[in-house]
Amino acid sequence: MFRRRTALSVSATAALLAAAPLLAACGSGAHPGAAAIVDGKRITVAQLQAKVKDVRAAQAKSPQGGQLIMNTGRLSLATLNGMIFDQVLARSARDAGVKVSARAVQNWRAGAEKQAGGAERLKAMWLQQGIAPDEVDGMVRNQLLLDGIAKHLGADRNTPQGQQALARTLSKTSRSMGIDVNPRFGTWDDKEVILGRTKEPWITTTPVKQEA
Repeated sequence: MFRRRTALSVSATAALLAAAPLLAACGSGAHPGAAAIVDGKRITVAQLQAKVKDVRAAQAKSPQGGQLIMNTGRLSLATLNGMIFDQVLARSARDAGVKVSARAVQNWRAGAEKQAGGAERLKAMWLQQGIAPDEVDGMVRNQLLLDGIAKHLGADRNTPQGQQALARTLSKTSRSMGIDVNPRFGTWDDKEVILGRTKEPWITTTPVKQEA
Protein backbone atom coordinates (compact mmCIF):
# COMPACT_ATOMS: atom_id res chain seq x y z
CA MET A 1 0.00 0.00 0.00
CA PHE A 2 1.16 3.52 -0.63
CA ARG A 3 1.88 4.19 3.01
CA ARG A 4 2.95 7.83 2.76
CA ARG A 5 -0.13 8.88 0.86
CA THR A 6 -2.91 6.59 1.93
CA ALA A 7 -2.38 4.82 5.23
CA LEU A 8 -5.07 5.37 7.85
CA SER A 9 -4.60 2.11 9.71
CA VAL A 10 -1.25 2.87 11.33
CA SER A 11 -1.31 2.98 15.11
CA ALA A 12 -0.16 6.35 16.35
CA THR A 13 3.47 6.39 17.43
CA ALA A 14 5.23 9.28 18.92
CA ALA A 15 8.53 10.93 19.03
CA LEU A 16 11.06 13.70 19.29
CA LEU A 17 12.51 15.40 16.44
CA ALA A 18 15.66 16.59 15.09
CA ALA A 19 15.97 19.33 12.60
CA ALA A 20 15.15 18.42 9.06
CA PRO A 21 18.25 17.51 7.16
CA LEU A 22 18.78 20.28 4.65
CA LEU A 23 19.46 19.02 1.20
CA ALA A 24 22.31 20.70 -0.59
CA ALA A 25 21.00 22.78 -3.45
CA CYS A 26 22.62 20.70 -6.09
CA GLY A 27 21.04 19.49 -9.27
CA SER A 28 21.90 17.47 -12.30
CA GLY A 29 24.18 19.07 -14.85
CA ALA A 30 21.26 19.65 -17.18
CA HIS A 31 18.98 21.04 -14.47
CA PRO A 32 21.00 22.69 -11.69
CA GLY A 33 18.99 23.21 -8.52
CA ALA A 34 16.27 20.80 -9.63
CA ALA A 35 15.28 17.72 -7.68
CA ALA A 36 13.21 16.58 -10.66
CA ILE A 37 11.77 17.74 -13.96
CA VAL A 38 8.16 16.73 -14.53
CA ASP A 39 6.47 17.55 -17.81
CA GLY A 40 9.11 20.18 -18.47
CA LYS A 41 8.60 21.89 -15.09
CA ARG A 42 11.10 21.90 -12.25
CA ILE A 43 10.55 20.62 -8.75
CA THR A 44 13.35 22.54 -7.09
CA VAL A 45 15.51 21.33 -4.24
CA ALA A 46 14.30 24.40 -2.31
CA GLN A 47 10.66 23.31 -2.73
CA LEU A 48 11.54 19.82 -1.56
CA GLN A 49 13.45 21.21 1.43
CA ALA A 50 10.48 23.33 2.44
CA LYS A 51 8.13 20.35 2.51
CA VAL A 52 10.58 18.24 4.48
CA LYS A 53 11.06 21.05 7.01
CA ASP A 54 7.28 21.39 7.45
CA VAL A 55 6.99 17.73 8.32
CA ARG A 56 9.94 17.81 10.70
CA ALA A 57 8.56 20.91 12.43
CA ALA A 58 5.24 19.15 12.96
CA GLN A 59 6.98 16.03 14.22
CA ALA A 60 9.02 18.15 16.62
CA LYS A 61 5.81 19.12 18.40
CA SER A 62 4.86 15.50 18.99
CA PRO A 63 5.53 14.03 22.43
CA GLN A 64 7.19 11.08 20.71
CA GLY A 65 9.01 12.83 17.89
CA GLY A 66 12.10 10.63 18.16
CA GLN A 67 10.21 7.57 17.05
CA LEU A 68 8.58 9.53 14.26
CA ILE A 69 11.90 10.73 12.92
CA MET A 70 13.30 7.21 13.05
CA ASN A 71 10.35 5.86 11.10
CA THR A 72 10.67 8.55 8.42
CA GLY A 73 14.42 8.54 8.04
CA ARG A 74 14.30 8.80 4.24
CA LEU A 75 11.78 11.58 4.29
CA SER A 76 13.35 13.62 1.49
CA LEU A 77 13.08 10.71 -0.95
CA ALA A 78 9.56 9.83 0.11
CA THR A 79 8.53 13.47 -0.13
CA LEU A 80 9.94 13.86 -3.63
CA ASN A 81 8.21 10.64 -4.60
CA GLY A 82 4.93 12.16 -3.44
CA MET A 83 5.52 15.47 -5.20
CA ILE A 84 6.10 13.71 -8.52
CA PHE A 85 3.22 11.29 -8.03
CA ASP A 86 0.85 14.18 -7.26
CA GLN A 87 1.55 15.65 -10.69
CA VAL A 88 1.10 12.33 -12.47
CA LEU A 89 -2.18 11.78 -10.65
CA ALA A 90 -3.42 15.29 -11.41
CA ARG A 91 -2.68 14.84 -15.13
CA SER A 92 -4.39 11.46 -15.20
CA ALA A 93 -7.43 12.96 -13.52
CA ARG A 94 -7.60 15.83 -16.02
CA ASP A 95 -7.30 13.40 -18.92
CA ALA A 96 -10.17 11.37 -17.47
CA GLY A 97 -12.28 14.44 -16.76
CA VAL A 98 -12.24 13.73 -13.03
CA LYS A 99 -12.73 16.62 -10.63
CA VAL A 100 -13.01 16.66 -6.85
CA SER A 101 -14.99 19.29 -4.98
CA ALA A 102 -14.03 20.86 -1.67
CA ARG A 103 -17.20 19.40 -0.17
CA ALA A 104 -16.22 15.90 -1.25
CA VAL A 105 -12.85 16.36 0.44
CA GLN A 106 -14.54 17.58 3.63
CA ASN A 107 -16.97 14.64 3.65
CA TRP A 108 -14.23 12.07 3.09
CA ARG A 109 -12.06 13.64 5.75
CA ALA A 110 -14.92 13.70 8.24
CA GLY A 111 -15.38 9.98 7.73
CA ALA A 112 -11.66 9.38 8.12
CA GLU A 113 -11.55 11.43 11.32
CA LYS A 114 -14.46 9.46 12.74
CA GLN A 115 -12.76 6.17 11.93
CA ALA A 116 -9.41 7.36 13.30
CA GLY A 117 -10.90 8.60 16.58
CA GLY A 118 -10.84 12.33 15.97
CA ALA A 119 -9.19 15.03 13.87
CA GLU A 120 -5.99 15.14 15.92
CA ARG A 121 -5.64 11.39 15.83
CA LEU A 122 -5.98 11.44 12.05
CA LYS A 123 -3.31 14.13 11.73
CA ALA A 124 -1.00 12.10 13.95
CA MET A 125 -1.51 9.02 11.81
CA TRP A 126 -0.68 10.91 8.64
CA LEU A 127 2.31 12.52 10.32
CA GLN A 128 3.71 9.07 10.93
CA GLN A 129 3.75 8.71 7.16
CA GLY A 130 5.58 11.99 6.65
CA ILE A 131 2.52 14.11 5.84
CA ALA A 132 2.32 17.52 7.53
CA PRO A 133 -1.08 18.48 9.01
CA ASP A 134 -1.66 21.20 6.42
CA GLU A 135 -1.28 18.64 3.62
CA VAL A 136 -3.92 16.19 4.81
CA ASP A 137 -6.61 17.66 2.54
CA GLY A 138 -4.29 17.13 -0.41
CA MET A 139 -3.88 13.48 0.50
CA VAL A 140 -7.64 13.11 0.82
CA ARG A 141 -8.07 14.72 -2.60
CA ASN A 142 -5.63 12.18 -4.03
CA GLN A 143 -7.74 9.33 -2.68
CA LEU A 144 -10.82 10.78 -4.33
CA LEU A 145 -8.98 11.37 -7.60
CA LEU A 146 -7.85 7.73 -7.60
CA ASP A 147 -11.44 6.66 -6.95
CA GLY A 148 -12.68 8.90 -9.77
CA ILE A 149 -10.14 7.62 -12.28
CA ALA A 150 -10.95 4.05 -11.34
CA LYS A 151 -14.65 4.75 -11.86
CA HIS A 152 -13.90 6.32 -15.23
CA LEU A 153 -12.06 3.13 -16.19
CA GLY A 154 -14.84 0.92 -14.87
CA ALA A 155 -12.30 -0.55 -12.46
CA ASP A 156 -12.82 -1.66 -8.86
CA ARG A 157 -9.95 -0.54 -6.63
CA ASN A 158 -10.82 -3.29 -4.19
CA THR A 159 -9.73 -5.96 -6.66
CA PRO A 160 -6.29 -6.81 -8.08
CA GLN A 161 -7.69 -6.40 -11.59
CA GLY A 162 -8.99 -2.92 -10.77
CA GLN A 163 -5.70 -1.89 -9.24
CA GLN A 164 -3.83 -3.17 -12.28
CA ALA A 165 -6.07 -1.16 -14.61
CA LEU A 166 -5.49 1.97 -12.57
CA ALA A 167 -1.75 1.31 -12.49
CA ARG A 168 -1.62 0.94 -16.27
CA THR A 169 -3.32 4.29 -16.75
CA LEU A 170 -1.02 6.10 -14.34
CA SER A 171 2.00 4.41 -15.87
CA LYS A 172 1.00 5.59 -19.34
CA THR A 173 0.56 9.14 -18.03
CA SER A 174 3.90 8.98 -16.25
CA ARG A 175 5.72 7.97 -19.42
CA SER A 176 4.14 10.86 -21.31
CA MET A 177 5.46 13.41 -18.81
CA GLY A 178 9.17 12.84 -19.39
CA ILE A 179 10.05 12.61 -15.70
CA ASP A 180 13.75 13.19 -15.04
CA VAL A 181 14.99 12.88 -11.44
CA ASN A 182 18.26 14.29 -10.16
CA PRO A 183 20.47 11.17 -9.79
CA ARG A 184 21.10 12.16 -6.19
CA PHE A 185 17.56 11.09 -5.36
CA GLY A 186 17.38 7.98 -7.51
CA THR A 187 15.53 7.07 -10.69
CA TRP A 188 11.83 7.42 -11.47
CA ASP A 189 10.16 4.18 -12.53
CA ASP A 190 7.38 4.91 -15.03
CA LYS A 191 6.10 1.35 -14.90
CA GLU A 192 5.64 1.32 -11.14
CA VAL A 193 4.97 5.08 -10.96
CA ILE A 194 7.41 5.47 -8.12
CA LEU A 195 10.82 6.84 -7.21
CA GLY A 196 12.78 3.60 -7.22
CA ARG A 197 14.67 3.97 -3.96
CA THR A 198 11.58 4.75 -1.89
CA LYS A 199 10.11 1.26 -2.35
CA GLU A 200 6.67 2.60 -1.40
CA PRO A 201 3.87 1.16 -3.50
CA TRP A 202 1.24 3.87 -3.82
CA ILE A 203 -1.83 1.94 -4.80
CA THR A 204 -4.23 0.65 -2.19
CA THR A 205 -7.90 0.25 -1.57
CA THR A 206 -9.66 3.26 -0.11
CA PRO A 207 -9.58 2.89 3.71
CA VAL A 208 -12.54 5.15 4.40
CA LYS A 209 -15.68 5.44 2.32
CA GLN A 210 -16.92 8.91 1.47
CA GLU A 211 -20.01 9.91 3.43
CA ALA A 212 -22.99 11.27 1.58
